[in-house]
Amino acid sequence: MIIESLELKLYAPWVHSLKEKRMIVKSLTNKISNHFNVSVIEVDDQDLHQSIALGIVCAAGSTAQADSIIDHVIAFIEENTEAELINLRRELR
Repeated sequence: MIIESLELKLYAPWVHSLKEKRMIVKSLTNKISNHFNVSVIEVDDQDLHQSIALGIVCAAGSTAQADSIIDHVIAFIEENTEAELINLRRELR
């Protein structure tokens, strides 16, 4: 079994309240979880209005499959949010 994790940071300059940010995070995490068989959680910056930090983990049978899933998740995030992807870190175990 291969486990791949992704930690990414998004910048959403139009967000002006934590309530607005939480709505965006909840919507995005639900979409990712429902579309892909991965786990998603907000991992950092919970008290910052314009910064979103997500952790995503998938389990797969091969490295190629895990890489493909994470690549699709990244593309999905870029297509489904107006937030700018400013940093990402992948780790394979």
